[in-house]
Formats: sequence, C-alpha cells, structure tokens
Amino acid sequence: MAEPGIRELLQAGLHFGHQTRRWNPRMRRYIFGERDGIHIIDLLQTDQLLAEARRFAVDVAGRGGTVLFVGTKKQARDSIKSWAERCGMPYVNQRWLGGLLTNFHTMSARIDRLHELTQLKEDGRLDLLPTKERMSMESELAKLEYNLGGVRDMKRLPQAVLIVDLKTEAIAVREAERLQIPILGLVDSNVDPVPVSFPIPGNDDSMRSCELVISTVGEGIEQAATAYREAEAKRRAEEEERRRREEEEKRRREEEERARREAAEAAEAEAQAAQQAQGQQQQPGTPEGRPATPRPRPPQQQGAPGEGS
Repeated sequence: MAEPGIRELLQAGLHFGHQTRRWNPRMRRYIFGERDGIHIIDLLQTDQLLAEARRFAVDVAGRGGTVLFVGTKKQARDSIKSWAERCGMPYVNQRWLGGLLTNFHTMSARIDRLHELTQLKEDGRLDLLPTKERMSMESELAKLEYNLGGVRDMKRLPQAVLIVDLKTEAIAVREAERLQIPILGLVDSNVDPVPVSFPIPGNDDSMRSCELVISTVGEGIEQAATAYREAEAKRRAEEEERRRREEEEKRRREEEERARREAAEAAEAEAQAAQQAQGQQQQPGTPEGRPATPRPRPPQQQGAPGEGS
C-alpha cells in the first residue's frame, strides 16, 4: 500500500480535533482552524509528519531494531495487535504495566515466568498438579498473558515506541521520555506534543483514523523488518557455508600433512633398513658373515741329492 495522501487522511477523519475549550495550546502550530466549536487539524502537516515518522520507523526496523506498538484504547486495540504481529514486533494493547521500560529487568523476570507457565501447560505437566495448585498457576498464567502476552518475545528495550493517544498512555510516554527512547505518536488537539519525537497530528478517537496511521507506519516497518530478516538469513547461510568450506579445507590440509608425514616416516624407515643392510655387508668375512678359513701354505721344496755337500 502506498503512503496515503490528503484525500485518504480526510476520508479517515484525521482532521477532526477536540472541542476548542479542551485544546492544548502547544498544539497551536498543527491547528488549521475551527468549525462549530471543534478544532480542525492541518492535514498538510499531518501528511508530511506521517511520512517522516514512517521513514524513521523504517530505518529502525531496517537495522534490526524493535518498535514497540502501544495502544490500549478500544479504537486502536485491534489494529495495534494485528499490525504488530504482522511486523513481528512487541505490543501492548490491554494495559500498560508501570515499569515495563524503566524497570525492564524485573519485567523480564515476569516474562520468563510467563514462558515457564506456558511451557508447563503445553507439556501437560500443569494438569498433573493438585487441583488447588493447578488453578492458582492457571490464574497466574492468564494474568501474565493478559498483561505481558504482547511483549513475551521482547528481549531488550525497544529502539522506538509507536503510541496512539498520549493521554491514555501517559505512563508509557513518561517512561520512554525518561529513557530517551524516540516516540512516534498520534497527537490530537488536546495533548502535549513536546515529548514526542515524531508527532503525527490527527484524530485519535476515530477507529478509521487510528487504523490509517497504524497501518501506514506498520506497513513500512513490516517491509523493512522482512528485508532485514531475509538479509540476515542470507548472511547467516553464507557465513555457515564459509565456515563449512574452511572446515573442509582444514581437514584436507590435515590429511595432506598426515600423508606427507607418513610418507616421510616410511622413507626414513626404508633408509634406515638399507643403511643397516649395507653395514652388515661391509663387515669382514664371508657374505654370510662367517670368518674365512685360512688357505694352507704350500710345502717348501727339499733340495736335490748332492746339493750343498
């Protein structure tokens, strides 16, 4: 889906603000005018700022970052969940637990407990427990699933937070602001936009307007996150192939080295055997190595009769 234009924003009712008596003066710059006691939001700015928020979210997801979707009011609850799940991102759409960000270490322990109880239930071990203990654990599991089910796979603090209705999610805004986590927020005419890094001026009380903003940002995140995961999978496959080739090359070199070593040892053994044989041949005696029998000396000839007389 392409980014919405002014017509789509108008059809979704994003231009409707709150009653003029309920406005926040810090929203003045985003207000076009008023009609029948209702502030009218400048959709030209909304269009531009929505595009900027989307680009930032795409950049975060494209680098493998996490965007936390937050929207617990009924107008945004379903869209928050569906788009977060499509993007593979964590979300909070029921109740924000205080300290989810600022006390993330403790919350991580509760998330681990959620995984533990879920595993017990899936394995069937929960059914083997005594009734009272089983019911207690099932109640604990249901409560954890309700409050933390959307963030069960969040292993670290998010790199950005998408929030619908800053008044309803005031605690989430304060925690993100305290930790300097960028906020992408749908800001109506009755809220303070200052804490929001990427404000999106618009009606946060209409289901259609909430859906349009969430889907626009969510679609960009989905595409970027998918591209990142595919690139990471390809990189891991290439890395695995490189390691496999290196292992094969290492084994080949080791086998060649072992063959050379065995050949050298065989040649050395053969040379030693030849040297020993040659040494035996050089010893005095018969070829068999026995001492030679001395030849008898010829008898001396006796003189003829009459000589020497």
